[in-house]
Amino acid sequence: MIRMCKKQKIDLVITKSISRFARNTVDCLEYVRQLKDLGIGVVFEKENINTLTMPSEFMIALHGSFAQAESESISKNVSWGKQKAFAEGRVSFQYKHLLGYRKGADGKPEIVPEEAETVRMIYDLFLDGYSMTDIAKRLALLGRKTSHGKTDWHRQTISTILKNEKYVGDALLQKTFTVDCISKKVKKNKGERPMYLVTNHHEPIIDRDTYNRVQQELARRTSKRKISDKTLTEQGKYASKYALSELLICGNCGTPYRRTTWAARGKKQVVWRCISRLEHGTKYCTDSPTLKEEKLHKAILSAVNEYLGCRDEIAKILKANIGSVLECQGQQEILNLENRLRELNKTRNDLVGLIASGECDEDKLDAEFAKIFNEEQSINERLTELKQKAKVSADTQNKIDSAMELIEQEKFKLEIFDNIIIRKLIECIKVISKEELLIIFKGGVEVKAEIE
Repeated sequence: MIRMCKKQKIDLVITKSISRFARNTVDCLEYVRQLKDLGIGVVFEKENINTLTMPSEFMIALHGSFAQAESESISKNVSWGKQKAFAEGRVSFQYKHLLGYRKGADGKPEIVPEEAETVRMIYDLFLDGYSMTDIAKRLALLGRKTSHGKTDWHRQTISTILKNEKYVGDALLQKTFTVDCISKKVKKNKGERPMYLVTNHHEPIIDRDTYNRVQQELARRTSKRKISDKTLTEQGKYASKYALSELLICGNCGTPYRRTTWAARGKKQVVWRCISRLEHGTKYCTDSPTLKEEKLHKAILSAVNEYLGCRDEIAKILKANIGSVLECQGQQEILNLENRLRELNKTRNDLVGLIASGECDEDKLDAEFAKIFNEEQSINERLTELKQKAKVSADTQNKIDSAMELIEQEKFKLEIFDNIIIRKLIECIKVISKEELLIIFKGGVEVKAEIE
């Protein structure tokens, strides 16, 4: 409207009241003066004010103050209502911006299978070591759609999905809040207002273990510190392209290795070098070998295959441990309860003997008999539950036996260096010397590998 007024396409502005024109006294006076300078009047019907004929701005300022106070009062009431709803655990879903869910017939969140598959893919790719940018590119290539039905994915979208607690069935309320009704600025809640977590509110798409592992990986990546003097900030950058950028460590100074390409006489050769040695020479790292990538990969593959070759012994130990746990599970409690049943039966027989001998009146023992009966009922219910669990454990043992047989029949051997598999299996690789590596697998198993 102001733009049209400046172009002299409006001669007069008529509004119902000052509260409809502006709820901020400063803005109201500013625009009234601006329009008055252009020769355009504003007529407020409710207050019976025409800015071109009125001698003073006092009435506009007065009514504007009332309108602003009314707006602030309404805003406080609305904020209080929202706060009350949050405290009671009432959750509202923005389905338009939430991938994987839609409003069900009962009004509760309902999983959309196709979209849920995309969400699970994002979590799996992230745990496989992909960066958020790489995940976005991959989803775009696969033609996966966002919550808005587009195939254009961005890093921030992936980050939001990975951090959203709604995918694990929870809902965190009051993540943001409006600062005031005048500026209407929305601010991220960093402790200024209370937040409320509603757990197990709806059906999850991601299991809690996967979600927790993703949050740990997010924290690990964002807490990385610089390892190179060429990094301008203290914050390091996560490298997703090569697994060894995260795993290969100099055994002499503890600095990670970096992939470097050498070029000589028109020939290129890829090598890995200690970053400290690369940037400072022998000043901080006196003895760190340069490793050719081809030989390095070969040595690591050999160690991985050796590790996988020990699976028979590991499987036997695992099977024995699981079996012993299942055998012990609940057995002691079953024995204790059965002994207690025998004790109660003996107590009942003793009481019957007292009644038969005439030493005690039957009516006086009614309460004792009722007490014994109630305890027996409770014990029998618990015994039924424990024996059912023992049956389930036996079924579980049969499944484990079948799985172990399959494992024993399969022959695992890694032929090609795969960054994803290496990330999943290996915790760290230490460069001991030019001829030797110490490979630490997840779980603590250490294997030495020779570089030929």
